[in-house]
Amino acid sequence: SNIRHYLTTDATKTLVCAFVLSKLDYCNSLLSSCPNQLLNKLQKVQNSAARLVFKARKQEHIKPLLQKLHWLPVHSRIQYKISTLCYNSFSETYPLYLSELLTVYYPSRQLRSILDTKTFRIPLTKTKTFGERAFSFTGPKQWNSLPYDVRHSPSLLSFKKALKTYLFKSAYE
Repeated sequence: SNIRHYLTTDATKTLVCAFVLSKLDYCNSLLSSCPNQLLNKLQKVQNSAARLVFKARKQEHIKPLLQKLHWLPVHSRIQYKISTLCYNSFSETYPLYLSELLTVYYPSRQLRSILDTKTFRIPLTKTKTFGERAFSFTGPKQWNSLPYDVRHSPSLLSFKKALKTYLFKSAYE
């Protein structure tokens, strides 16, 4: 913030993406089941970064600034990362240790959902605090909640675009 008045908006946005957002996105899938009070602290960091880019005061509403930057909120960024990991599980480039955590759902009898080949089985957990925080639970739960057309995107690039559009609309509308 000390050198902000020397920089253009685009240069500031680039620096913030490089130094702040990259730290927020690093391993953020581990934060998928964190309490909201902890995620709110990370959201405040992102909000401060958005205010820095636009030279906005602390009293200004943050939602229009985040929309103008096309930045997803922290919670949606975590959902984006988990969904991308789940999408990659359908390709051969996925690490074996993660693919063992996800199992594709095959119904035992004829159901309408039999045509949907890209759903995961959500495992039963014994504990709500630790069992539901595991990737093997949160990944399938997040993946199965996505719309059909997003899950069945033909390529990773089209999936990421459709997913970001879906999360952006659900976060800001």
